[in-house]
Amino acid sequence: MTTPSLTGDPGDQGDQGDQGDQGDQGDNSPLLVQRSDDRVVATLNRPGKRNAIDQATVDALHGLCAELETDPRTLILAGSDGVFAAGADIAELRERRAADALLGINTRAFVRIAELPMPVIAAIDGYALGGGAELAYAADIRIGTPSLAIGNPETGLGILAAAGASWRLKEIVGDARAVELLVTGRTVKADEAVRIGLVTSLHERDDLLGAAHAIADRISRNDRQATIATKRVFRAPREQHPAIDLEAQSALFESPEKFRRMTDFLERRDRSKTGELS
Repeated sequence: MTTPSLTGDPGDQGDQGDQGDQGDQGDNSPLLVQRSDDRVVATLNRPGKRNAIDQATVDALHGLCAELETDPRTLILAGSDGVFAAGADIAELRERRAADALLGINTRAFVRIAELPMPVIAAIDGYALGGGAELAYAADIRIGTPSLAIGNPETGLGILAAAGASWRLKEIVGDARAVELLVTGRTVKADEAVRIGLVTSLHERDDLLGAAHAIADRISRNDRQATIATKRVFRAPREQHPAIDLEAQSALFESPEKFRRMTDFLERRDRSKTGELS
């Protein structure tokens, strides 16, 4: 079976929050951004290049990260025209040399995505290859469509998957599966992706963004600071536990929102016991 190329050459919506600012909507922008109070939707927008991740895309991702580091909100990442991202831009990648590799051009952007305070949801339709797969691995939650095809064919192009796959993929699917996928460059299709935990659920293309918004809706109903603390603690190295958990919990135990939410819970429970809860 032929492995798809890493090339970027041509070839019910939920509650969704307040749609708010439609953001960077220029047709020529590599990243279309829709903003609302509790979430941001960022759509990769290079359909003529199958959303290949070029320098302009990386720059746009850095700009978005700067915004979400200052004003934390859930981020939904998606692709346009039935493709998440078919890799890095090979025309650009071919011209990069050793010094460029050491700069970690894509790597640093994807690390920044992964370290955003609030959860990141990748809604993956179609191909997510090479850098596109590594962008998806940087998300906290990944969902897909039946046409999903995800993998890292970098070794077939004489390079390695250095923008996150070499360490994130094993955290997602385990060492044995990860190394097999990386050294063979094999593409994982939708059913296998669910089976090995690379994505958590599959949805028809028309329902994919709605499913991502439904997850964001659930997140939005919870306390933002508790969510931020949960992600930060979850991402911490094993040797920091349980100290980091207890430190974060001590701060939350003093938060006004904890008292408000627990008081509300207790009052609703008491009303329920007396038959007053509608």
